[in-house]
This record gives sequence, C-alpha cells and structure tokens, in this order.
Amino acid sequence: MLIYNKMRRSLEPEDHKFVFQDVKEPNLFRETFSYDQIPKIPFNYRQNPMEIPEEIWITDTTFRDGQQSRPPYTVQQIVDLYEMMHKLSGQLGIIRQSEFFLYTDKDKEALRKCMEKGYKYPEITGWIRAIKKDFKLVKDMGLKETGILTSVSDYHIFLKLKKTRKQALEGYLDIVKAALDEGIIPRCHFEDITRADIYGFVIPFAQELMKLSLEYKIPIKIRACDTMGVAVSYPGAALPRSVSGIIYGLTHFAAVPPEWLEWHGHNDFYKAVSNATTAWLYGSCVVNGTLLGLGERTGNTPIEALVIEYIALRGNDELLDTTVITDIGNYYREKIGYTIPNNQPFLGTDFNVTRAGIHADGILKNEEIYNIFNTDKLLKRPMGVAITDKSGIAGIAQWVNGHYNLSKDKQLGKGHPGILKIKEWVDKEYENDRTTSISDTELEKQARIHLSELFWKTD
Repeated sequence: MLIYNKMRRSLEPEDHKFVFQDVKEPNLFRETFSYDQIPKIPFNYRQNPMEIPEEIWITDTTFRDGQQSRPPYTVQQIVDLYEMMHKLSGQLGIIRQSEFFLYTDKDKEALRKCMEKGYKYPEITGWIRAIKKDFKLVKDMGLKETGILTSVSDYHIFLKLKKTRKQALEGYLDIVKAALDEGIIPRCHFEDITRADIYGFVIPFAQELMKLSLEYKIPIKIRACDTMGVAVSYPGAALPRSVSGIIYGLTHFAAVPPEWLEWHGHNDFYKAVSNATTAWLYGSCVVNGTLLGLGERTGNTPIEALVIEYIALRGNDELLDTTVITDIGNYYREKIGYTIPNNQPFLGTDFNVTRAGIHADGILKNEEIYNIFNTDKLLKRPMGVAITDKSGIAGIAQWVNGHYNLSKDKQLGKGHPGILKIKEWVDKEYENDRTTSISDTELEKQARIHLSELFWKTD
C-alpha cells in the first residue's frame, strides 16, 4: 500500500519489512574493521535526504558516561554542575535531560538533591543494567525514564554476551516489557551501532520495540551509540559507519519518531561534534553529550560545543546564556581541580589568544579580523595575546590594551615610547636563548616600569 509523505511530498510504500537474521557466526565487518589496520571508510554512494526535525535538543550524560574516565564527582559538585546546566539550558530548556547512575548511596543522594531543585529541565533520568531487579531502583527514586543497555553489534552479542542474536533479542524485549509493565519509559541504548548489522538486526529490533510501544501506549526511546567513535558524516558513506544512513534507517524503515531517537557519540576519531550535528540534520531530534566532552577513552560530544552548534543552526542567541560555559570551565579548574587543555575550544585559557605578531597587528585595527566571534560578550572571555619573540610591537600593545581593559580612547599604539621599551626588553630575553613565552607577571612588572601612567590613579 502506498502512502503520501507530506514532508517529501511523494508517494512511498507504507511498510518496510526487514527480516531478522539469526546468523551462526558473528558479522564483524572485517573488510572495514581489520583489527590490525586503521578502520576503512567504504562508500556505496547512497544519498539520504536531509530532514531537520522541527525541534532539536541536547541530553546530558555527565554524571553517567562522563564519570567513567575520571574520579567520581562529589555530591556537591554534581549539584553545582546540574545547577549550571539548568542555567545553560536557557528559556528553551535546550538541555532536556540529564542521566544519573543509581547504584551507590552517593549517586542517590546527588540525584535527590538535584530533584529537590524542582527544575523542569534538565529532567533527571536513570541508567540501569538489563536486569529486572534494577527497575526497583528506578521506581524508588521516582524516575519516569531510564536507559537500558541493549548492545546491538555482534562484537558484543557474540564476543561479550556469548549469545546468539535471537537470544539477545528475546532478552532485550523481555527487559523492555518489564519496564513497560512498571510504567517506566525505556530508553534502549543501542550500544556499538556503528559496527552492527543494521538491516539484519538493528532495524528488526527497532521495529519490535515500536510494536511494543503501540501495544503499551508508552514511548520507547532509542539511543544510537557510536561506542567506538567510528561513525562518519560523509555523504554516500556505507553502513554501518554512516550517521545519516543509521538515522534514516531508524526513522524511515523502523518508524522511530524523531523525538524518540537520540545520537550518542564518542570522539576516538575526532568526529564527535560533526557526527552529532549530522544526526540532527538527518532526522534525530536529540543528541547526547557531556560537559567538556569528558567520558570513556577520548570522551563524548562536548555539551558546550553542542550549545554553540545549536545556536548556529537555530539562531536563538538571545534565549541562551552562553556565558555560563565560562562559569562551567572555571568551576572545573577552581573547584574540581581539573586541568583543561589550554587550546580546548571555548574553555581553554588560550582558545582566543594569539601569539603571531601579524595577527596582533590586525587585532589592534579590528579584533573581528582574528576572533571567532565577540568572545567577551558571549563567553566573558576578551581576546588575548601571548607574548613571544614572534609577537612584535603590535602584540605587546594589544596585550597592554587588553590586560588593563583600556577604553578605545585610551588605548596605546605601536609607537608609544613605553611599548617600544617593553619590546626592547622582550627582544633581549630571546637574544639570551629564552624559549618560553613571556608570562603576564613579567609583563606587568615591565608595564609598571615603562607605563607608570597606567597606575597613577590606582596606586
């Protein structure tokens, strides 16, 4: 039977049937994933339609996946970070949910304290093993939704679980029914989907879940997990690595509603942000991440990057307070003691700092030439200059103007005698075989000597 697709304005077959394949040997896609070689990226040139959902949002797993690569957060740290995520969510509640462990007394205490805040967003959800008794934890904490681990690749089914596909499928459906019987929304984590048999297992599994959802009249969500970070966003890339192909298969063939579909990526091949954005563009309402991208191995998709990406796609700048990103970064440094790489986008101490003299010269004329956007306004981070032997007179002038926050009418130019004296001192430092950049403390000392007029009113 044909139905009319309003979005594409065309006739399409109503049913897409894919036969579940209970294979005897695991399909490990050895031509793509030869363990002794770099994974290959095959193309079949099949183009999937870009279908951006009407609404898109972010979910958080900082307190679940994000704790798998670092010492556990304290209860107070979890509460503080949750509070800042709420502020970052803005009027739209862009960070819609936050996922918590439920097993230790500390996990439960942190969850309760966050729930006491009474915030609509981020809604607190749980994560449990695929064990029926764990649903008691979800019920006891008063949660409406929980994640359930449902691994879908043969790497996990055959090699880890030591099961057949049929045994795995039956076990997963049984545990999902247990959640539905308790009135809990199950969120099935399709672990390792980017190394799975999409049409032989993933789509048939998703179709069975959608049937259960209709039967129980309860949503069943699917989190598509790029567990090894091998997904690619390239047009025409072949499954199982194609993000657009996976999203299209789940929404079009398995009829998973976009609002029930979530992308969870890892950054093993530097593709976490681009893959998450691609999931949005091709039909998933939801992408999942962690603060600072912290997570197992190379980490998850950074939430701060997703917030910036969301604004770039939607243009709702005024509805989100991006300066909270800087507050989060400062909290990690000062309260948690975490060292953020200096060059990390948006959060690193040097992310908007230039060292090249020719760049500094341009900044003196107009900072838009070398700044990604108004970082002072949007992140409370004025553009900076680091002084080296490559900075030149322009770099020193820019450092002084920025460090002392001089208004435009009082800014010092390259010809100022004091700037020239500091430049002479810097040159002598490097003539004596110095190899490190000049510290702010050293520059402040030189400024007091050669630019004493800056301190007349304050000393």
